This record gives sequence, structure tokens and C-alpha cells, in this order.
Amino acid sequence: MKAMKRIIFTALLTVALGSASQAREFVAEGKTNSALGDYRIEVVDNPMMLNGDKVTAFVISYQNTPVEVQVAIRKDRDCKKYIVLSDKLCVQYVCKENYFGVERLDASLIKEGFSTSDQFLDRNEYFHQKVITSAGGSDVDYMKLIASYFPMLLKNKGEDLAVR
Repeated sequence: MKAMKRIIFTALLTVALGSASQAREFVAEGKTNSALGDYRIEVVDNPMMLNGDKVTAFVISYQNTPVEVQVAIRKDRDCKKYIVLSDKLCVQYVCKENYFGVERLDASLIKEGFSTSDQFLDRNEYFHQKVITSAGGSDVDYMKLIASYFPMLLKNKGEDLAVR
């Protein structure tokens, strides 16, 4: 059952990233201080489908790896969620009334086949990122934080993804 979920997730991620790579608009770039190197953020012109809803999607690419990270923005009643999807690790960053920080994925996303795997998650860093900053930034501000902080959530800080 786990293998089937992984295959479905990989297929969905491939389709999402394939469609995302067709039309992109540059948003921002910066440094990660990780093995992945500098990042580049682009917004995808076509919305992404997530749980049957159309959501705004961004793609984060890194200097030292061909792996890209997809980020979908979903608004809920009390917060905005930035769902981060990669082939190694899926998490969500949330912007609640007072703070911006990382969380594990919602149950609705787990039902869709996405999950936060402890195999690749640096739990110590995860708890350090529970509150990154106070709320009040823009989507671009939060995307920059995600691009910088996400590689640190990987157990080896992205070293196994970096091309040498």
C-alpha cells in the first residue's frame, strides 16, 4: 500500500512540475546557506489543482540540484497555508494571526497521498522552524523564507540532492 501511494505521489508531482515548468514568471532569488546553493522562485501562470481546488503555485529551484520544489498557497478560515511538495519531503508552512512557521501536512492532504515522512525530516530543525517570524509579510516574503529554510528541514540539509 505504501509503495502504491509513493507511485501515485510521484506521478502527481511529475505532472504538477511538468505543467509548472511550461510558463513561469520570475519572483525572487536569494541564498540558502545550504548545500543546495542559491534559490530562484517563479510563479506558475496556470493554477495548480489541490484537493479539487485551484490554488496559486510557485516553483523553487536551487543552484546545485535539478530537483525543484512546488509550493501551493491555500487560504483557510484562520490562516494561509503554503504546501511544500518535493520528492523527498512534504510539509506546510502556515501564516496564522501571530506567526509564520512549519507544520506537518493536514489530514486532507494525507488522504490525497501526500505525507510528511520522518525518514527525511530533521526533527530538531522542524521544531526550530515552528515559529520563524511574526505574521505580516507578503506571499513573496514568505516564499523567500520557505526557499531559505526548507533545505534545512532535510536530514542532511540537502547534501544528497546537491550535484557536485
